[in-house]
Amino acid sequence: MKEVVNMSLENDMDLVLAHKKSMKVAEKLGLTTATQTTFATAVSEIARTVIEYTDNGTLTIGLDQNKTRYTLVALVAFESDVAFTKANEGFFYAQKLVPEFELTANQGRYTIEMKIGVPRSLKLDPIKIKLLRDFFIHQPPVSAYEEIKRRNTSLSKIAEEKDEEIRQSKLIDEKKTEFISIASHELKTPMTVLKAYTQIAKATKEPISEQLKKVLGKIDVQASKLNSLVQQLLDISKIENGSLQYNMENVQLNGFIADQLAVMQQILPNHILECVLDRDVQIVADALRMEQVFSNLLGNAAKYSLPNTKIEVNTTIETDGRVTISIKDYGKGMSAQTMQLIFEKFYRAKDVIATHSGLGMGLYVTSKIINDHGGKIWAESEENKWTMFHFSLPVLNAELLI
Repeated sequence: MKEVVNMSLENDMDLVLAHKKSMKVAEKLGLTTATQTTFATAVSEIARTVIEYTDNGTLTIGLDQNKTRYTLVALVAFESDVAFTKANEGFFYAQKLVPEFELTANQGRYTIEMKIGVPRSLKLDPIKIKLLRDFFIHQPPVSAYEEIKRRNTSLSKIAEEKDEEIRQSKLIDEKKTEFISIASHELKTPMTVLKAYTQIAKATKEPISEQLKKVLGKIDVQASKLNSLVQQLLDISKIENGSLQYNMENVQLNGFIADQLAVMQQILPNHILECVLDRDVQIVADALRMEQVFSNLLGNAAKYSLPNTKIEVNTTIETDGRVTISIKDYGKGMSAQTMQLIFEKFYRAKDVIATHSGLGMGLYVTSKIINDHGGKIWAESEENKWTMFHFSLPVLNAELLI
């Protein structure tokens, strides 16, 4: 069947619309007024019965071709728990109006097909049918109700498309997370072995040349970097799966920060780490995860600032029972656009992609850790001058600070 009109049958307003559409199709085909009325009445009788029992019916009006003869077809489909037969009142009357009437049922799904032959004298052909279909596609609404119905249909279609986009995006994210998890686990073992053999070679008592020592040192450094990337990939996989776990304990903040700076000063010998700490407080934290936070933030501060420049670490006890830790570098700074995106997964600013290595995972993982500790993280920056990251955490027994 070549479809000309399609509409839903949900309420009594659709009954009026179905009658008008049926009349108009028959009229545009050039059928007699009596035939137009007969066809539209039959469609109305079926539509009335369907609407009385359901709100899920559909009406399709179109044309069937059998060799050189065309037939006008009205197809009504609906679902209902009520058992229908041709003897139902509305159906029985419609059968009297049209030459061909067929009712089929399959597990509560009903289809009613009505047909009226189109005279050969009307010389119907595919071009005329296409013009007829185009007429109804572009025909303005015949009532305010149809205008609202069209808008609702359009909005529903847009919503369905958006839902499908979201579903596909979620599916892709799940597949990507699964791949990251598998790949990271596969990489972790050989990287651990490589690093172990490098350290064994560096510690050997056998005489080796200075050149070889330098090569082993470079291998060790690069293995450590790759191991860090693998760990970040594993963390992202755990975050996406909701399986990032914490071992929370009471941590004395000032001592913890001092220890972190001592370690990081060895890792960042070309920068000057300065520290100004407020009163000492206790926080509840996973020490290993919090070490990861400091490593990421201090590592970034060093990466994006020149050698022999300062990196300042400060703490401030807030009046709302929180402590704010700030890390400031005097490097290239960030643009306003970059500031809005830095905590997004895999985001890297265009101006650093070519000059600085990385996958854009560190700040995403850092923000997740801070949020899971009941804190928040944010940044300030002035391009080509400085950048300052802040994160705040709840203080244990904050009432004692008052």
